[in-house]
Amino acid sequence: MRRPSSSAATESSAVARLAGGPIPFVLRRSPRSRGLRVVIHPDRGVVVTVPTAGRRGWVDPLPHVQAFLAERESWLRRHLERQAVERDRLAARGGLQDGAVVPFRGALHRLRIRPASPGARRSSVERVGGPEEDELVVHLAAADRRSIAAVLEAWLRHSAREAIEREVRRHAPALEVEAVAVSIRDQRSRWGSASRRGRLSFSWRLILAPPEALETVVVHELAHLRVFGHGARFWAIVATRRPDHAIWRRWLRDHSTELHRALDEPAAGLARAV
Repeated sequence: MRRPSSSAATESSAVARLAGGPIPFVLRRSPRSRGLRVVIHPDRGVVVTVPTAGRRGWVDPLPHVQAFLAERESWLRRHLERQAVERDRLAARGGLQDGAVVPFRGALHRLRIRPASPGARRSSVERVGGPEEDELVVHLAAADRRSIAAVLEAWLRHSAREAIEREVRRHAPALEVEAVAVSIRDQRSRWGSASRRGRLSFSWRLILAPPEALETVVVHELAHLRVFGHGARFWAIVATRRPDHAIWRRWLRDHSTELHRALDEPAAGLARAV
């Protein structure tokens, strides 16, 4: 039997006794942590990450956590309430069935479920424009055992790759950088990332957001190929391509739940952190 790695994080349940009532949270000890960090996770609720007990001052983290959460109680309750409201609102869209609505490129599209042509072995998706609203039509093949969510996600991933690579080709020369590789993933804690070797990674869920938000993330990661860090010089570089980047970064923060639960039944976001 393999012994647990000393570098692995451990978790336990706890409750913060706050003025407005108790708030349960997950206490996560991580050897990579250098301080206290709070994340409001859409599925797990409040997650507090602290250093391991071996780091000075962190043998008993609960008093630190209690004080930290008490100072930020209004922030915690505001975002927990927002997540609950968003979950209810997204559930009201109808899940993934015929007649429901899903976001694509920042606009809600009516979902239509139709049988594929006889003999088709793979399901497919097409976007259809209409006078009143656009639609995403899923043609389900009888031989395809994938769920509607899986069929939609495959199509959305492909659409995301096309859109992201197009923006990379457009902005990289102007920023005087080169992306060695671009990968499309389902990152839960960030919209994009960049390595010093020129490798970029993006969440496919950006295709659900307005094109300006997707473009902002692409510019952000390309700018990191020139400056790693978020100092004044970095933001000045980003602003040369997206002067309104703050607007779209805020949009992504405010709509994270919607984007990360768009294909769920029922629908809940990207973690909010402080």
